[in-house]
Amino acid sequence: MEFPTITPGSAPSPGSSREGPGQCVHASCAENFPQFPVACCLACFLNMFANTSESSDDSHSTQTRVRRSKVWEYFEQNLVKADDGFKAVCKYCQIRLSTKSGTSSLMTHISHHCHAIGEADRKRFVATLKKPIENFVFDPQFCRQRMIEFVIHAEIPFNKFEDPYFEPWVQSMQPTLDGVSRQTVRNDCLKKYQRMKQDLQNELQTLDCHVCLTSDKWTSIQNLGYLVITAHYITTDFKIKKKIISFKEVKYPHTGFAIEETLVSCLTEWGIRNKLFTLTVDNASNNTSACEELVYTHKHELMLEGAHLHVRCCAHILNILVQDGMKIIHEGIKKIRELLKHIVSSPSRIQAFNQIAMVNGLPTKCGIALNIPNRWNSTFRMVREALKYKVVLNSYANQNAEIAPNEQEWTKAQSICEFLETFEEATKAVSADRKPTSYMFLPLILSIKDALDNPAWQTSTVLEELAAAMRIKFEKYWGSDIDDPNQHNARRKKKDYDINLGIVIATLLDPRGKGEYVEFFYQKICKNTDQIHTCVNTALVWMKKYFVEYEQRVRRADAYSRAYTSKASDTVGSPVLAKRQLGQEFANFKSSRRKTRAPKSEIDMYFEEDCVEDIENFDILAWWKAHAEKFPVLSTMARDFLAIPLSTVPSESTFSLGGRILGESRSSLTLEMLEALVC
Repeated sequence: MEFPTITPGSAPSPGSSREGPGQCVHASCAENFPQFPVACCLACFLNMFANTSESSDDSHSTQTRVRRSKVWEYFEQNLVKADDGFKAVCKYCQIRLSTKSGTSSLMTHISHHCHAIGEADRKRFVATLKKPIENFVFDPQFCRQRMIEFVIHAEIPFNKFEDPYFEPWVQSMQPTLDGVSRQTVRNDCLKKYQRMKQDLQNELQTLDCHVCLTSDKWTSIQNLGYLVITAHYITTDFKIKKKIISFKEVKYPHTGFAIEETLVSCLTEWGIRNKLFTLTVDNASNNTSACEELVYTHKHELMLEGAHLHVRCCAHILNILVQDGMKIIHEGIKKIRELLKHIVSSPSRIQAFNQIAMVNGLPTKCGIALNIPNRWNSTFRMVREALKYKVVLNSYANQNAEIAPNEQEWTKAQSICEFLETFEEATKAVSADRKPTSYMFLPLILSIKDALDNPAWQTSTVLEELAAAMRIKFEKYWGSDIDDPNQHNARRKKKDYDINLGIVIATLLDPRGKGEYVEFFYQKICKNTDQIHTCVNTALVWMKKYFVEYEQRVRRADAYSRAYTSKASDTVGSPVLAKRQLGQEFANFKSSRRKTRAPKSEIDMYFEEDCVEDIENFDILAWWKAHAEKFPVLSTMARDFLAIPLSTVPSESTFSLGGRILGESRSSLTLEMLEALVC
């Protein structure tokens, strides 16, 4: 006869009561059969199953089953009985946790909530919970590829791979991985660049849209000039893409001809000379000359002879506007800066500042960053932070006999902060690189103009002078001006404040505003009614000119598609071909009979429809993708005009007057290697 068993040590001593699930009720059984600490007779055997069926406590079952989880090492061996079942007791903090749902609550407690366990021990415990990857096979080639990606992204110098401690570290993780030399890493980087370049080149050459470029100048520590060229385009599924395609040295002197030569070399190398749509550059005179020379020498390869090729970097102009007023701003916040400078100059003063902050319920700070002369947004952030701690700064100044700003000066600082905030938000908006920005240009210009015309700036001499200085620059670059739609000469005299009509057309392609917003914009900018009508009509004339060009291109593409389809269908049989020919003849017959009323063009239908609702987080690319079938020509236009970038550099760089400088490690690289790593 086989007897069921339970965990050893659970049987009572001989002579004692052994009642309970799986236990003998006769004391004599323990004396006669000490080797069986369970039911030893038929009565006890039946009693065992009866009692077991009545007891269904899951926690008790947890106590008797084998504990495989490593989390039990952190809990007492025996469970503790409570009103709601058995519970596990933490060895470190003595907290009691239910095990009805398994060990997940125990793991959460040890890994996150038990502060009696050191952080290092908790991390070690979490690491033990990770299951090893089954059937893992080490692939050295895949590992090399990942390593090269890390080297490029993190800008790791190649000589780090010859460090005496590098190979032992790698061997400790994967002994079968062979060591790599700096030359091997260099070659791998070049191979990866060549593969990616070929893939991108194929993509650009097969694009059915144009490419917008941005150009920005970099300088090495040897004062060598480089030109970084970035391509911006929107794919057929209306996804915007941005790729650095060239990083070339510019011949000295850096004239417009030298820049134009570098640009043409890049376009030729990539095979996209006939795909160039716009070129966004900063407001340097040599960039203007380069754009004019490019249009003059290659106008037959550009759409409408490059009438609106040159786009000025909006972020750069914003920076010029603000920098012109920085001297006035610095005078208005001089006392605030001096007080902050006094506090951050000593750890004891920072401690005193933090004590006052704690009393006033404000968070303590390790220090307050002072403004940097050539980064105007640092001034904005310094003033914004000082205003949050206004009470603390005033109290500190009183306790330490320092000069604090008076209430009028604090009010002035608040106005300056609000003033600069408008420009910071505008700069960040135009510098976004993962979404279209061209259609946002006109609204941003109006927001800046409203900020400059705000009557609040008339409350003090400093603010009035600040607004006046910036208004002069605003009128210079973004005042009203008109492009003659009948004038194609690339070297015609242009003023600094031309607003590129390509960007205005991008606004016309915003279904939330269309022509109404452009008219509203010119009403705010222009000085008289005649000028408003002239500007609006000029924008519409240019849009129709572009529409005709795109319509011809779409028709050519459709004709090619139909010809290709027809050629492929010839093999099907003559009846199918004859049917299609009859269908085409009937379509021509209908067209000849319906001459009483001219059909509406696609562009007329677009403008006659009501504007769509201006909702939050409106996705203009998604809208055009959804309406591409209804507006095939305009949707093709939208892909080009919405791809126009308003800034040449990332947002953080646009706040600075300082140029982009190559570090020491990259300045020592060859031109080939430098371009491979940057692109």
